[in-house]
Amino acid sequence: MTARFSVLVVALAALTAGCGTTTPSPSGPTGNLGPTAVASVTPPITPARSTTASGTPGPIAADWPLYHLDAGRTGNQLAFPMFGGSLSEAWFAKLDGAAYAEPLVVDGQVIAVTENDSVYALDPATGSILWRQNLGTPVRLSTLPCGDIDPLGITGTPAFDPATGSLYLVGELAGPHHVLFALDPSNGSVRWSRNVDLAGETPITHQQRPALAIANGYVYIGFGGLDGDCGQYIGEVVGVPTSGTGDTIAYRVPATREGAVWATAGPVIDVAGNVYVATGNGSSTTTYDGSDSVLELSPSLKLLSWFAPSTWAVDNAGDADLGSTSPVLVPGGWVFQVGKSGTGYALRQGALGGIGGQVSSAYVCSAFGGAAENGATIYVPCQSALREVHVGTDGKLTVGWMTKSGVGGGPPVVGGGAIWSLNVDGGRLYALDPATGGVLASISVGALPHFASPTLWDGWVLIGTMSGVVAVKA
Repeated sequence: MTARFSVLVVALAALTAGCGTTTPSPSGPTGNLGPTAVASVTPPITPARSTTASGTPGPIAADWPLYHLDAGRTGNQLAFPMFGGSLSEAWFAKLDGAAYAEPLVVDGQVIAVTENDSVYALDPATGSILWRQNLGTPVRLSTLPCGDIDPLGITGTPAFDPATGSLYLVGELAGPHHVLFALDPSNGSVRWSRNVDLAGETPITHQQRPALAIANGYVYIGFGGLDGDCGQYIGEVVGVPTSGTGDTIAYRVPATREGAVWATAGPVIDVAGNVYVATGNGSSTTTYDGSDSVLELSPSLKLLSWFAPSTWAVDNAGDADLGSTSPVLVPGGWVFQVGKSGTGYALRQGALGGIGGQVSSAYVCSAFGGAAENGATIYVPCQSALREVHVGTDGKLTVGWMTKSGVGGGPPVVGGGAIWSLNVDGGRLYALDPATGGVLASISVGALPHFASPTLWDGWVLIGTMSGVVAVKA
């Protein structure tokens, strides 16, 4: 497939973060502060009966309701059919803007969002639009002090909650301000909306890039800054009740400035409902300010434990923050983290260790986005390559194969006996051998946003691009 647009290279600056005290929202529920738009297309939704990539009717396939499939962000779809060895484009759905977020599948519909503040439901068999909902006017880059997305609308991957039956997403709307919407996924209608900017902030310098997470009756939302780290911003995690009523909770990094929670995989939830995030570089290089860290937060977003490398001051000075990826929860009670500096760390869940408190460390690569996890084996996105890392039962890191430069490198997912990873600069999808990292197959998919990650569903590989969504038969 030829690229429909010239490749747009989107460079994210290091946003920062750290650890500190829980900051409740000074205001409780704010009601329906977002626009009460009406879905522009609302035909009847057919039952969630899947059609396999071969074109034959199949059973109802498991949904892909969150970034990298589940609350642990494993990206490991065990139900995906075995890869047959060849790839072909099935359909392309042109949307009204760039699709930075990972596509979801909810009740057999592909859910995609754009930087034009629009939400779409697509037929997975044909790519035809089932409904579209526009939530407001996005923010133009010319009105921001810095940044690299134009316009800036919905960037973080939404999340579907089966308990409420609602699809949650955050739109950046002209003003600017950030609004959490709860949508009915059957037709796109807005059930409620709520402003999620905390009091005392300057929303013009904050960006909502991380994927949303759902647990404990809350929607958890990470915030960082814009590309260029301009202006006054402080990283934070905000929690809003899934019902739309009740107080907002928040964890605000205690840094004087910066300390972003910005990794695209967003907050990671453990089996106890605790929330793990990584934070970026802060403004301090003398006194530890809670930045460049891994944080374990309680369901109410109180700090439980934390880790920072002994090199945190050097990392802060050099924009080599640890927060460029989200933590990976590994069986056996381990946490794996790697950031821009390239050093990977094994930490203990529940007792992250403080400054220099890692169980082990090893050089991995400069990493961005969200890793995939298959048991104790982790596949790390290294910008222009992919790397295998194994965490031993004793917490020791063993670094395995690495693909050639330009082969994959985007946040990977696993399924059907292959690892799936996009090369952003080349606009190409790769299927890789988990044993060796060797290329099984690849296909051009067009211009891609940075940190693009594929979705696996019923024999289809779904990909958000700079102009819409591509479906590849696997």
